Amino acid sequence: MNKLAVFTCILLLGGLAAAQAPTSGNVFVGYSYENIDLFNTGRSNFNGWQASVEGKVIPGIGIVADFGDHYGSGTSVVVGGGATCPINGCPSINGHAHIFEAMFGPRFSVSVGRYRPFGEIELGVAHLSSNVLVSGNSFAGALGGGLDYRVLRPVALRVQADYVWTHFISPYQSTIRVATGVVIRF
Repeated sequence: MNKLAVFTCILLLGGLAAAQAPTSGNVFVGYSYENIDLFNTGRSNFNGWQASVEGKVIPGIGIVADFGDHYGSGTSVVVGGGATCPINGCPSINGHAHIFEAMFGPRFSVSVGRYRPFGEIELGVAHLSSNVLVSGNSFAGALGGGLDYRVLRPVALRVQADYVWTHFISPYQSTIRVATGVVIRF
């Protein structure tokens, strides 16, 4: 009798887990551009890639895992612990940085013919590596959306824009991230 109860529970839990698993979704891979105020002399342009996987929970609402990797450089002014700059100015050095982001959250969409506009809210982490800045991890978030255009039944093209924020150097860095690429639907 105990074996039958355990077997029944396993079947019920397996059935519930299968019912919660996404039955459709998409995978996106493409080029990504970020404009970020990371260096202390202004905004810098970063180039890289972005990839995401979305599983539909119900029609119109999905859960997305979004990953991005961006590389860039900029000029940073060297000022140390309360020191002031000489009359001819503070020395500056060229810095290189690498930012990796991993974020997760809901995506809301609607299909209209060949088009699928969507909006998303994501939270996660980001990692900064640099030759002139302090490397480390930060909380990250994104708010944005995009548009998919279906080319063939399983293939679409995507244009996406997000407002991304992190906390690496100062209490707050703001980033505009734009991506374009290919979507494969399943």
